Amino acid sequence: MKLDIFRKTIGGILLVSLISLIFFQPMREFLSIPKSITVFEGQDYTFKKAAPVTASLVSHNLNTLDQEKHSVSFQAAVQGKDEMILEFAGIPVKKVDVNVLKDFRVIPGGQSIGVKLNTVGVLVVGHHLVNTADGKKSPGEIAGIKVGDIITEINGNKIEKMTDVAPYVQAAGQEEKPLDMVISRESGKFTTKLTPLKDKGENTYKLGLYIRDSAAGIGTMTFIHPQTKKYGALGHVISDMDTKQPIVVEDGQIVRSTVTSIEKGSNGDPGEKLARFSSDREVVGNIKKNSPFGIFGELNKDLKNGVLDKPLPIALSHQVKEGPAKILTVVNDDKVEEFNVEIVSTIPQKFPATKGMVIKVTDPKLLEKTGGIVQGMSGSPIIQNGKLIGAVTHVFVNDPTSGYGVHIEWMLNEAGINIYEMPKNKAS
Repeated sequence: MKLDIFRKTIGGILLVSLISLIFFQPMREFLSIPKSITVFEGQDYTFKKAAPVTASLVSHNLNTLDQEKHSVSFQAAVQGKDEMILEFAGIPVKKVDVNVLKDFRVIPGGQSIGVKLNTVGVLVVGHHLVNTADGKKSPGEIAGIKVGDIITEINGNKIEKMTDVAPYVQAAGQEEKPLDMVISRESGKFTTKLTPLKDKGENTYKLGLYIRDSAAGIGTMTFIHPQTKKYGALGHVISDMDTKQPIVVEDGQIVRSTVTSIEKGSNGDPGEKLARFSSDREVVGNIKKNSPFGIFGELNKDLKNGVLDKPLPIALSHQVKEGPAKILTVVNDDKVEEFNVEIVSTIPQKFPATKGMVIKVTDPKLLEKTGGIVQGMSGSPIIQNGKLIGAVTHVFVNDPTSGYGVHIEWMLNEAGINIYEMPKNKAS
């Protein structure tokens, strides 16, 4: 009986001691040190530490540690892998893997760009009733075609644009034969038969569908990779204005754009940049991808912002800190300007996600001109401590001074640019 009481007493003391240790400030700082750190060549890294803890390096990819009372900092010297050993009272208590990536830089954007997307096939954006001799009907609806569907083939032939459709419709109507159609839907592809009906008022045959094969708009360039001329822009997916579905891109083009005026944002009413394509409509790049992280492709012309045209290092998601930052964007004509913002919160994401930061516009000049974040500003690069950290993506409807940002790490990944490349092992 006494032994059981003794065991329970000791157990209780150990539990209280463990809980106390966990909530002890130095221990909390120690537990918060990550097991793995990734940095680029030449970049510094600092972390808080419990005062009694010391750190040492295993190899030589990092420059000498600088140990202060409450922090440890180091500079990544050369690409490769390293280990940092943390010791408490001379006893090793934690190993931290350090991955040093090859120095990587991109040119920040900020330019206003015009965007034209060509869809894969033709997009169904609505139904309409054909006024036939037997009443009003929609052949497309009868065939089970829905808004947001994409017509990719008719009678075994590929459909690329709206003008491809009409000849098949008239021929099928005159021959009184249904069209064999291949439809692409979010859930997958399927086939259906559609019989065009004759409009008695116009004496033509119709599908009973509204279709579209392209979309246009404006946005902001985020980055340009100087070695490959690959770029990223917008920071979010382009969706069709009617169906609200992401546009499946066949190809597309970007051109220079000029901001003509600003509709200032207010609570509940996001503002907008009003812009026009450059008068010569010169194509400066293609569009190969439309994803949740923006549009991506390659440039065929040089684009300069006139503010920061030299390549900048980037920050990975775990390196972004709360505090002051800047964005590059256009609010008048085609002049790129620098404005102050605040990183309100940031998430050190391990996997790609579109909402990595919350930002707030603090620049009086920008607030006076736009009210904060407006449509068309999406893609504006965010720069902190001399590094490109991400892009503006969405505005908060009820607070136009604030919105979301996406980490640059994920935009580069979507562009097909490998920033994590490690050196290959040499043959022995």
